[in-house]
Amino acid sequence: MSEASSEPAAALVVVDAPVAAPGPEPSPAHRLAAAFLLSHHGNTRAAYSRDLAHFFDWCRTEGVDVLTARRVHLDAYRAHLGELGVAPATLVRRLSALSGFYAYGQDEELIARNPVQRVRRPKVGDNVQSTGLSADEAGLLLRAAHRHSPRAEVVVTLLLLCGLRVSELVGATVADLGYERGHRVLTVTRKGGRSQRMVVPPRAAAILDDYLAGRGEGPLVVTATGRALDRYAIWRLLRTLAADALPHLADSLHPHDLRHACATLALDAGASLHDVQDLLGHADPRTTRRYDRARHNLDRSPSHRLAMLLADGDR
Repeated sequence: MSEASSEPAAALVVVDAPVAAPGPEPSPAHRLAAAFLLSHHGNTRAAYSRDLAHFFDWCRTEGVDVLTARRVHLDAYRAHLGELGVAPATLVRRLSALSGFYAYGQDEELIARNPVQRVRRPKVGDNVQSTGLSADEAGLLLRAAHRHSPRAEVVVTLLLLCGLRVSELVGATVADLGYERGHRVLTVTRKGGRSQRMVVPPRAAAILDDYLAGRGEGPLVVTATGRALDRYAIWRLLRTLAADALPHLADSLHPHDLRHACATLALDAGASLHDVQDLLGHADPRTTRRYDRARHNLDRSPSHRLAMLLADGDR
């Protein structure tokens, strides 16, 4: 294996301005990564930035030169991710980010071949990792958030009723709020950098207005010092609320569970699959259908009938 750059991957990118960090002259690989990230926007850029930084760190540790890496190195990296227990969907995204990076390098005639092109990727299929919440569990979580703090109530209400991704919530500002045709709306930045106006239901709007208390600028949800609440703080907040209201989920509740619950409970309430697709901002309807199938797979499991049959036989 060729000698890797000694430059730390932390110098790879600044997500909002994908350029090398101040300090020593960036390596060719880092400059190429910064240029590649300029072709992406919003959440995709942020995710790809983290993915490339992780791969660059691995290459540095293993003594692999990023720009001359071969398929054997990418197969080894894929195996490394598997050993870490990375979810299939995350593994697919990381390989996609790397494939895009190397393809970009090919286009710029800086890389001879794309070593990711034939690396096997797991099939994500119809499996939805998020567990979602029942209507009763969602109600308990909302009440726990109300007891906890106005900020907690805003976080849970917007994630649950609007189906926001956590990145969309932490990236929203007060200036993104508005009115349209009598509705309170919030403009969020979806995957790929596209904007979408979302209705904020009256219940959520009232909670949000109470929380803002007339504040007209800055991040939508803030810390005590006025900074935007980050995704890790929201993750910790949800675990705290779960410990109070949903002890069985105290160690596993994730922000995406609320997005999943938004989808499945909206479908249960009679919303059309197309409308739920629009709400969640899914470009591909098959993504929304995975939530729908997951919901029915649990409710219609033959295990329920078998349990009833065996229970009747015991009487």
